[in-house]
Amino acid sequence: MKYKPKLVAFVGICTALAMILAYIEVLLPPLFPAIPGIKMGLPNIIILFLLYKRGPFFAAIVSVIRIVLISMLFGNMISFLYSIAGGILSLLIMILLRRLRCFSTVGVSVAGGVAHNIGQILMAMLLLETAELGFYLVVLIITGTISGILIGLCSAILIKRIPENILKI
Repeated sequence: MKYKPKLVAFVGICTALAMILAYIEVLLPPLFPAIPGIKMGLPNIIILFLLYKRGPFFAAIVSVIRIVLISMLFGNMISFLYSIAGGILSLLIMILLRRLRCFSTVGVSVAGGVAHNIGQILMAMLLLETAELGFYLVVLIITGTISGILIGLCSAILIKRIPENILKI
């Protein structure tokens, strides 16, 4: 792909927006205070938007860059491993379901949210060498579904409201 400054700026803006949403998510009170580690997944609004409006390449690039930068700025290697495992599995599932065109934006988002939780639990099971963490998946599937619905609805509105001509690069 030929270097295009507008393309680099577009990816940078989308990455910055996803990072800002991640920061806002940290500032908000938890959805389920009694359950540790539950997040809404606000940055996925940008990832879903890109998946539907610009395709899987842009969604993947912004997702990976965001995970790397957030981990470098605010996390550590363990948080990076959890995030990248969840992020990659989530992205792969969302790309597959988007290509099948049999699910709405909300359905794709729910599947992505649940897949993200599965990816993180699998990574935790691998790192901590314990299969008992799998029981936590029941809770995470429920919360991932709820979060996925909210994120999917927000993404669907954004996808509908942002015209194609604004995204021409």
